[in-house]
Amino acid sequence: MAAVYTYKFARELYTERVGLWAALLLLTAQHILICTMDVRAEPFLTGLIIASVYHFYKSLGKKWFWHLVIASVFAACAVMTKGIFALIPIGGAIGGHLLIKKNWKMVFNFRWLLAAVLIFIFILPELYTLYNQFDLHPDKVIFGRQGVSGIRFFFWDSQFGRFFNNGPIKKSSGDPTFFLHTILWAFLPWSLLFYTAVFQFFRQHFRKPVQAEWYCISGSLLTLLIFSLSKFQLPFYITIVFPFFTIICAQYLCNLKLESSVIAIRIMQLIVGGIMMFLIIALHYFFQPDNITVFSAFLLAGAVALFFVVTFYFDNDRYKVFFQVCTIAFFVNLYFNLAYYPRLVKYQADSEAAFWINTHNKQDLPVVRSRIGYAFALDFYLNAPLYFLTDGEQSFLPPKPYLLYADTELIDQYIKQGVKMKRLKTFESYRITKVNGKFLNHTARQGVLSATEVVLIN
Repeated sequence: MAAVYTYKFARELYTERVGLWAALLLLTAQHILICTMDVRAEPFLTGLIIASVYHFYKSLGKKWFWHLVIASVFAACAVMTKGIFALIPIGGAIGGHLLIKKNWKMVFNFRWLLAAVLIFIFILPELYTLYNQFDLHPDKVIFGRQGVSGIRFFFWDSQFGRFFNNGPIKKSSGDPTFFLHTILWAFLPWSLLFYTAVFQFFRQHFRKPVQAEWYCISGSLLTLLIFSLSKFQLPFYITIVFPFFTIICAQYLCNLKLESSVIAIRIMQLIVGGIMMFLIIALHYFFQPDNITVFSAFLLAGAVALFFVVTFYFDNDRYKVFFQVCTIAFFVNLYFNLAYYPRLVKYQADSEAAFWINTHNKQDLPVVRSRIGYAFALDFYLNAPLYFLTDGEQSFLPPKPYLLYADTELIDQYIKQGVKMKRLKTFESYRITKVNGKFLNHTARQGVLSATEVVLIN
């Protein structure tokens, strides 16, 4: 959806070629590909936001009503997905362009009031459910207190609370340059191309802004500015403006005139692609995944073959190097999905424990887990009643026999206390969302692993 609307929007602003390149750059951007296998809201937001921007753009014309309605539907879906901050890139793109162009007639047009009303109407389903789930039940304990309003959390605490760092979910500090250096890896292999394109855009249009298109620049940079000022910063936030990034890059790429600039960009992209391949080779050497099947090897070999097909098919075409880099991105992410990620999740002990219990728990015994770290995957994947072992809640545990999932240190303590149990399965555990050099190095990995176990309490 994001790729389709990126193509449509870029085609409207520029040409079909720019639209096609923008879609291709989006589909090979690193964090977009990471998000396809990660459980985040941002992949949905990416499509919803650019779709809303496209239809709001179309609503600037004469046949505006239905485009305004459709744009408001997409905007409302984005708000219901992540909150009202999802309106920042939408408003930044449309409003920023109109303000810079000094199109005051359209800035103060009544249709934006109509759009606000429509968005509010379209988010009523979420407001209704939040009110029924929380506001009607002030006795519920949420974030350690009662009387929590779901509607207030939706409009304020979840959004502005994170921005000002005074809500129930807090982060210790923020780095104003966080997203600037995050883009360097998250938007690979096009990050340096993006910075070059932005620099050249301002170089050409800063003195005469009314002659340029500002939708993508204003939508992306306003979002970056607000996110950078926030203390709550996570790398996947940035993907929601990747469609803007790719349109900026594609427009710059397709309009390069000087041969010296074309050569410089080619060299830059070849260096970036070479670094990506070097890092994958180094990762494979140190991590040594042992799960590459014949099918996986065949697919990876196919990606390599595709690189050589592109190399020899495009003779002196100015876009040859970009197709080559696309195949490198294809290979890199095939490797991640076929070799690295499948081996990595074997160290996510809570999900592995859930899979093992689902297979071996023939008696459908209830499961108790101690609150060890980030064991949420056990809750998600387990096909059995789950209880939590905490101090002062022993009366809420199920009757024996039951299965206990806990770290080995706690199990050893129970054995010393004389608790009757049978050790069933041990799992190597690591918080895989925060890998480091020792974990990636197979020779040093054992030193950073911990152990969890499933035992039978009888």
